[in-house]
Amino acid sequence: MVTLLLDSERLEVVLSPIERAVSFRRGNIHVAREQIAKVMLTDDAWIWLRGVPSPGIAVPSVVAIGTWKSGTGLDFAVIRGRRPSIVIDLEGHDDFERLLVTTRHGLELVRALRLDVQDEASGDAPASPTPA
Repeated sequence: MVTLLLDSERLEVVLSPIERAVSFRRGNIHVAREQIAKVMLTDDAWIWLRGVPSPGIAVPSVVAIGTWKSGTGLDFAVIRGRRPSIVIDLEGHDDFERLLVTTRHGLELVRALRLDVQDEASGDAPASPTPA
């Protein structure tokens, strides 16, 4: 199963050696936090998979690993069965438009990303005036 590492600057999708071999990738996928446009939780990542594997493998409802090419760009998927997954829409990433990943830690990722948005919003809010 894919491991997701999140810090203050980036999200890293850590691929196992088998996942790297099947997807023809030499390393992990790195995404700057500002490139994450939207994160969605789903019980069925298969409905979000678009295009054709290029390179990658797909056995419908069993496994999909690799890059998917569609009319809108490239997506990267690591989907196993019909398990809870996350769909991450990206803006400005060099390689991908979307990441689809089966993980049981999707809710924690969404919460961690949401905390940063709330922290930024509270830091940008104007201070309330003090009574004179």
